[in-house]
Amino acid sequence: MASLAGCLTGEEESENTLEVLHGWTGGDGAEAADALFSAFEEEHSDVDLNNKPIGGGGNENLDQTVSTRLNSGDPPSAFAGWPGSNLEQYDGVLGDIQSDVWEEAGLEDAHVEEAVEACQFDDGYSAVPIGSHRMNDLFYNVGVLEDAGVDPESLDDVDALIDALGTIESETDATPLAMSLEAWAILQTWTVVMLSTQGYDAYMSFIEGDGDESAVRDTFETLEELLSNYINDDAASVGFTEVNQDIMSGDAAFIHEGNWVAGAYINEDLEYGEEWDAIRYPGTEDMYGLHIDSFIYPGDNPSPEATATFLRFAGGETAQVAFNQYKGSIPTRSDVSTEEFNDYLTETIEDFEAASEKPPTLAHGLAVDQSTQSSLEDVLNNNFADPFDVDAATAGFMDAI
Repeated sequence: MASLAGCLTGEEESENTLEVLHGWTGGDGAEAADALFSAFEEEHSDVDLNNKPIGGGGNENLDQTVSTRLNSGDPPSAFAGWPGSNLEQYDGVLGDIQSDVWEEAGLEDAHVEEAVEACQFDDGYSAVPIGSHRMNDLFYNVGVLEDAGVDPESLDDVDALIDALGTIESETDATPLAMSLEAWAILQTWTVVMLSTQGYDAYMSFIEGDGDESAVRDTFETLEELLSNYINDDAASVGFTEVNQDIMSGDAAFIHEGNWVAGAYINEDLEYGEEWDAIRYPGTEDMYGLHIDSFIYPGDNPSPEATATFLRFAGGETAQVAFNQYKGSIPTRSDVSTEEFNDYLTETIEDFEAASEKPPTLAHGLAVDQSTQSSLEDVLNNNFADPFDVDAATAGFMDAI
């Protein structure tokens, strides 16, 4: 029998080829992506899948590739990206999948309100959520803290954390706080420090353009104390995956990251509670720092039917379990069983439901548009990546927002 491809015209073959771009190439992401796309191929063997991973920290290479493809009139079928304000940069080039995906698959009732709202764009829907990361975790190596005599549960504010970092520095050979000085990494740490020291309302006022300069300055002063005294010497030249290796090896005590780093611990079979653990960043115990990953639908789509099939799948339970259990994230569906998730992720799901506040991430497209985020990162690159200029950084942040 002739193959299906041999029976199709070039145009028909192209329409049946699903090209998905994403940035999950290592660490927490590669195994999660493999699980997701393998599950899709198992259910939809009739679709010719061409999944293209594009590496690079903070999705920078992926974003550039997507931008080039969209601007040249050569869109992929779908691409991984952040929803919310991040979608504004694609105004005029996204399609509406409200009818073919959201309504047909019943996604509005299945997903949490925050994810539904984030995927809405231009009076319709242009994205489907695949999972959510929590942005206010402080991960740690259990053995290092035990050697230093630090009780993580006693850390109820940033002053207590700073005291603990000093103790770790004096009592062990480990780096107290593992850190990369990439601009996006500083921005996400600035966010959690502001939430911790200034509170939810001050943070929300800031991202809405009505921030208090003294609150911004206080946040930078606290962050300067942390970054000037307690981070690794090579912070300016390493990425977060490298410094996270120091947590796993016992060469560092704490790291603040989204819980994609938990995906790395899970995939390395490290024992939760025995080798690694996490607390909420001191002062944010009742919050869930909200981050959402999604797949975005370009207009003028090269494979509309195959793409709709994939996006309906991505919003379903099978995909959300397959992906998130390895990614260190949680499903945005509210009806997913926790049976396949480890204790840490099960607790994260419970915390999402119980959180009193869910501040949107500033460093990953939910809180501000891409242009504003880039301006904030430029301020940090120019003024707060060692040396740390509090005055210039404060003025820059106020101007950017």
